[in-house]
Amino acid sequence: MSVHLVRGDDPVLRDEALGRLVGDLLGEDDRTLALEELTVPGRAAPGEESDEPGGTPGGAAGGAEAREQVVAAALNAAQSPPFMTERRVVVVRDVGNLAVGDAEPLVSYLADPMDTTALVLVTGGGRLPANLTKALKSAKATEVAPSAEKTGDVLGEHLKDAGVKLRPDAAKAVAAHLGEDAGRVPQLVEVFSAAFGDGATLDVDDVEPYLGEAGAVPSYQLTNAIEAGDVPGALETLHRLLNATGSRQAKPMHPLQVLGLLHGYYRRILRLDDPDLRGPKDAVAALGGRVKEYPARKALDQARALRASGLREAFDHLAQADIDLKGARAIPEDAVMEVLVARLARLSGRAKTGSRRMS
Repeated sequence: MSVHLVRGDDPVLRDEALGRLVGDLLGEDDRTLALEELTVPGRAAPGEESDEPGGTPGGAAGGAEAREQVVAAALNAAQSPPFMTERRVVVVRDVGNLAVGDAEPLVSYLADPMDTTALVLVTGGGRLPANLTKALKSAKATEVAPSAEKTGDVLGEHLKDAGVKLRPDAAKAVAAHLGEDAGRVPQLVEVFSAAFGDGATLDVDDVEPYLGEAGAVPSYQLTNAIEAGDVPGALETLHRLLNATGSRQAKPMHPLQVLGLLHGYYRRILRLDDPDLRGPKDAVAALGGRVKEYPARKALDQARALRASGLREAFDHLAQADIDLKGARAIPEDAVMEVLVARLARLSGRAKTGSRRMS
């Protein structure tokens, strides 16, 4: 017997890792006879109708029943002897959708699994229930994950496998354009290979027509661009936060979410506007010890550059944006955020220039 847990934040890369594992487990066995694949349905949010037939508001009855049926089918397959194959391979996807009660039959099975079955549980849908996590640990489940999930690393791996090369500026452009959406890399590299052939070396002009929509980016890139005084870069990042989606960002951020992010950023800097703070360790302590030294040092540097006058101006801009987002001047929400981000980035740029002159 064997038990496996496939992890990974990006569903495409997670599926790639799953495919390799299933291929290894099947060996020479007939896939149609040996493999059983099931997916746990999601749970409806409170107040929403269940997607399952017969569901009730919130998915209380239909959703639970559907999950119970999937678990029962998985256990039936796992507990059945193989037919004309050496083993059975049972794959259950999105086990994060299971509640503690849903997982109990799986927990019981894991205490005494079939010798001829390879059970593969795949994360997705949410956090694994605690009882299932404990049972997997007791069963000594093998954990499998993508070898890389950062966009640049995934790009390098797939280019090597495809026999296609990108010049450094082209690779940088692809990684920057895709952002956190590393799951788009495999298909994009396939397109490069099909369009240019094995052994091709591509530059920026070659790859740009194939990039498609910009991928999602982490929110810290916005504050990084603001700190650098990079108005165009900050606006580009803002547009991606407000419009782009990806495997790790199912929905674009709402302008109020971005405003909240910026409020938190400047509140953190305000706490470091203190001449008694002599270095990064003091900054970490002033922030309650909840941040690492590198971001604390960056925030301290920004506090020293902006000083009290710059922070007052930043909070004035934030307050005006808050009022405008609530309809004070009938300005479109995206325009409100563009003006705010441009003002904050320009303010940081002036502060940096002033700090250099003073030093």
